[in-house]
Amino acid sequence: MVQSPSLERPSPEVSARAWLMLALATVGFAVNFWAWALLSPLGPRFKDDLDLSSFEQSLLVAVPVVVGSLGRIPVGALTDRYGGRVMFPLVSAATVVPVLYVGLAGHDSLAALLVGGFFLGIGGTAFAVGVPFVSAWFPPERRGMAIGVFGMGMGGTAISALTTVKLVDAYGTANPFLVCTAVLVVYAVVAALVLRDAPGRTAPTEPLLRRLADALRLPLTWQASTLYAVAFGGYVAFSVYLPTYLKTAYGLTQTDASNRMAGFVLLAVAMRPAGGWLSDRIGPVRVLSGSLAVVVVSALVQSSTPSLAPVGTIAFLTMAAALGAGSGATFAFVALLAPRGRTGSVTGVVGAAGGLGGFVPPLVMGSLYGAYGSYALGLLLLAAVALAALVFTETVVRRAVTRRIPATQHN
Repeated sequence: MVQSPSLERPSPEVSARAWLMLALATVGFAVNFWAWALLSPLGPRFKDDLDLSSFEQSLLVAVPVVVGSLGRIPVGALTDRYGGRVMFPLVSAATVVPVLYVGLAGHDSLAALLVGGFFLGIGGTAFAVGVPFVSAWFPPERRGMAIGVFGMGMGGTAISALTTVKLVDAYGTANPFLVCTAVLVVYAVVAALVLRDAPGRTAPTEPLLRRLADALRLPLTWQASTLYAVAFGGYVAFSVYLPTYLKTAYGLTQTDASNRMAGFVLLAVAMRPAGGWLSDRIGPVRVLSGSLAVVVVSALVQSSTPSLAPVGTIAFLTMAAALGAGSGATFAFVALLAPRGRTGSVTGVVGAAGGLGGFVPPLVMGSLYGAYGSYALGLLLLAAVALAALVFTETVVRRAVTRRIPATQHN
């Protein structure tokens, strides 16, 4: 279906203030995601130091994911009510506490790390703040691109991958946590002073629980949640588990594995705005279908554990690009069809689904490897899930977009 941007575009330009707000939101997302992902690169080290099983190591890196995911539901609804100007500094300041705890005291036992990881999940909720905040600053025909650019903040996981192990080796375990704390504090102050909500933003008056219930009744919420659980969930799963996978399956050193994971993350990050931009032009359904098809093929190829150079590397990088584009397309779909005043609530639920989609695979991969000594079955399961999501996109989601675009053009 061809959309008609002229029906909604009040002017051909987006204000300089809107671009500034987008940039600040993206930086905030990246900084909080950096904190969220601090445990992942250290997973192999903690496994050796604390004599953890494969499942315990997987649980350690997955706990921040699930907490950050579930936390997006109330945080998204609170953002609808109080706005990103309040919520971005608040989330960033709250994340400082668990970062300091893990760095200074909470890394000597599995129990302490799980407690710290639980509260590190606060950083993962920043996503549910940024989507409604950015969406309100941009006209509908530019939201796919804008939210895709904001989504590049998930590159905060690459910052963690590239710096955490090196800083620990050079200066001790506390160092990367102290550095991240300093950046979080600076961002929280800058955000409190500079961020502004979009002009004309009206806060909903309904109670939080009622707004969440209304969002849960929308078919859009469940359709987008299903897609995001696969697209972003796949990205999250590999961003936290890839160092372990590469060290176990290919015998790479911890530093080499973390660097390769950073390459995976950076490519996915770069493709997220591309997915949003393409969705603005050819529609999110086409972008999602193409992305999911690529994931199916890449997972099937990697299931045989081919040589890392070049086949394995190509398979993982291709999968990274597809997952990044699919994540961007999913929120282009949300921005296109979400009712006014409910974007934050819908985003919170969808973001939670995406994070939870990333929680399960590391546990499955660790358990299957512990049982069979191979990751093949886990990758075949990924291919099957992506194929099911592709069929869902071409049937249910395509019908929803075809039916509802005319109504949204007149919002």
